[in-house]
Parts: sequence; structure tokens; C-alpha cells
Amino acid sequence: MAQLALAPARAMSDLTRLTFRNPVNPLTHTPLGKNLAAGAELFERMTRRYGKPAFGLASTLVDGRQVAVTERVIWARPYCQLIHFERADVAPAPRLLIVAPISGHYATLLRGTVEAFLPHFDVYITDWTDARMVPLALGRFDLDDYIDYLTEIMHALGAREPRMPLHTLGVCQPSVPLLAAIGLMEAAGDPLAPTSMTLMGGPIDTRRSPTAVNQLAQKRGTEWFRRNCIVTVPFPYPGVGREVYPGFLQLSGFMAMNFDKHVNAHVEMFNHLVEGDGDSAEKHRDFYDEYLAVMDLDADYYMQTIDTVFVAHHLPNGTMKHRDWPVDLKAITRVALMTVEGEKDDISGVGQTQAAHDLCVNIPANRKTHHLQMGVGHYGVFNGSRFRRDIVPRILEFARGAQSTFKPG
Repeated sequence: MAQLALAPARAMSDLTRLTFRNPVNPLTHTPLGKNLAAGAELFERMTRRYGKPAFGLASTLVDGRQVAVTERVIWARPYCQLIHFERADVAPAPRLLIVAPISGHYATLLRGTVEAFLPHFDVYITDWTDARMVPLALGRFDLDDYIDYLTEIMHALGAREPRMPLHTLGVCQPSVPLLAAIGLMEAAGDPLAPTSMTLMGGPIDTRRSPTAVNQLAQKRGTEWFRRNCIVTVPFPYPGVGREVYPGFLQLSGFMAMNFDKHVNAHVEMFNHLVEGDGDSAEKHRDFYDEYLAVMDLDADYYMQTIDTVFVAHHLPNGTMKHRDWPVDLKAITRVALMTVEGEKDDISGVGQTQAAHDLCVNIPANRKTHHLQMGVGHYGVFNGSRFRRDIVPRILEFARGAQSTFKPG
């Protein structure tokens, strides 16, 4: 509704921008014209609803050779589709399932993660659906469904190419459902359990080095979030009537934690536009086109996650259940475990992800490893120069060690 209310102002802002960017307008090249055009663009961008970005990964380098990459959806359910980044004309390779978070952003936020691993793995990623786009008739979605989806996906990939190792990588929030799903598969003696799991910046035990996010959840409790954060999808969205946690609330929280940084970034963009520095302004546009594109979360999933992960700490307490069935992490004996954390992570504090090692007590020591990346925050755990330079090589080394004992099913 707020978007509709702002529509006239946005239209006027866009008209102002076009007027003062028109080369035939004598005011275009004056300080006044440049400031008006820059201000109008910033207003339009800050009030726009951003659509789902594209991955746009058309090629990669494999053994020094440029090969084409094609995105294919190979599995789909109402709330998720599995995207395969199919590399043309290459030999079969170990597979990597990247589990993207359902935390307000689209899976494309992990574009850099996918790009870094494409030369080394046959890569797949979970592409979660914006809850406001799912008709209410298709049912709701919660943490139990999330775990079911991951199990189904691992079964589908296992049946697709059983003779190649399957590595899994959970970025942030998926660390909990991925770990739980693998625990349930191992407890059931499932032969399609993956070869390894890498958990990155995930809230396994948020009582360790609690961040502002964790402290807020503890202070407020589950019902506060239900009363204050859940809204109903309005007409004309396909999910009209569905209760959701709006993506813009999650985005607002993330931006508020680094408010000065985001304000300064927009001030810099304004200055770049006034000065005519197109390259710097374009880099800003590219980042915020991605960062400001948000999706809604089904209320059942959001509330169950708040209670299970952030308030009751069911997983580290050993009391987590999946459809009334206990999640027993001691059952994990075969799947190798790696955890990755960032020294400056203000979402998942240092030690929260590493806690998985204390819970998975029956994984042999030579199949477990931990990496603390110095100098990076939450985003830097899975993207950026230090991720490519320091973290990716360690994950590749871990995967090679894990698959050295792999036995085809």
C-alpha cells in the first residue's frame, strides 16, 4: 500500500530526473541541474520496489578453458526451485548443493558464491519463492517443510548422479535446517546422505557471542514477533490473504545495524552523480539493486525459526524435533563437517557456527574442520575478495579430503 501511495511522488521524481538529464536542457550542465537530477534519482531508487535479480552467470573457466553455463530448473515445489548451473562440455565433477537462506533476500545474493565454485563443482542452488507470490490454496510453509525440501533435494541429486560425491553448503540461516536434515538422514541410515556439509556464518547456538539480533529475540520472545512483525498479503498479489513476515522489515533491520555505512554510501552516490562519475555510481547501483530486492517469508516458517533457533535454542539443547521426531546429531558419523565464521560478523557471532562440532560428537576428528576468517563481517563470509582468496581454497581442500573416502551408492 505504501508503494501505491508513493507512486505520484515517484513519477514526479522520475520526470525531474529525465528533465535535468536531457542534453538539450540548458540547465542540465549547471550545478542546480546536476543536483536536482541526482536527488531525483536517489529518491526514485530509495522508494522503488526492486524485482528479483538474475544470476547472469553465462560462462566460467574450467581448467583454463572458457565454457558456457546454462541455468536449468531441475526440481520444483511451491516454495522453492532447484537451479542447476549446467557447464557445457566438461567431464562429470563432484556436485555442490548451495542452500541459500530464506532471510529476506533472493538466492541471487549468493551470485558471488556460485561464481567462485563453478570452476570446481557441478553447482546447484535452492531458489526460494517470495511467499507473497504463493497462492494460499497451495498451503503454508514452515521449518519442518524446509527440512523436508532439503531431504527431497538431496534424494533427487543422489538419484540423478549416484556415482559422484555430493557436497552441501549452508549459508547463514540454512545451517540449522541443513544440519537437522542430515542428522535425520543419518539416523535413518539413508544412503543418499551427502558426502560433506559446510556451514557458513550460521546460528547453530546463538547463546555464544550473542549479537544484537540474538539479544533482541531473547528479550522480546516469540509472541512479540507474532504481534508486531506479521502482516497479511494484500490484493492484488497471488498470495493475498497469506500471513507473512515482510522482507522490507528484515532489510530495515539489517540496514539499521550499519546505518551510517548505508547513509554514507548514498551520499557518495549523490556526489558521484553530480560529478559525473558514472563508473562509481554504477557500482553503487549494482550493489543496491541486489541488496534492496527483498522477498516475504511465510509467517509459519518465520515464527517457528524464531522460537526454535533464537528463543528456545532447541538444536543445541538436544530438544529439536522434526514432525515430532527427535533430531539426533549424534547419529551423524559419515558426513564430514566444516564450519566457517567471520571475525567481525554482527549477525552470527564468533562461536555460533563452530558449536556444530560440539553437537556432532561422532564425526571422526579427521573429517571435521573449522575456519575463522579474520577481517570479514557476515557478508564477507560468503562473498568478496577474502572469501575468494582465503575461504574458497579451504573449502576445496576440505571437500577433496571428504570425498577421498567416498563410496558410490
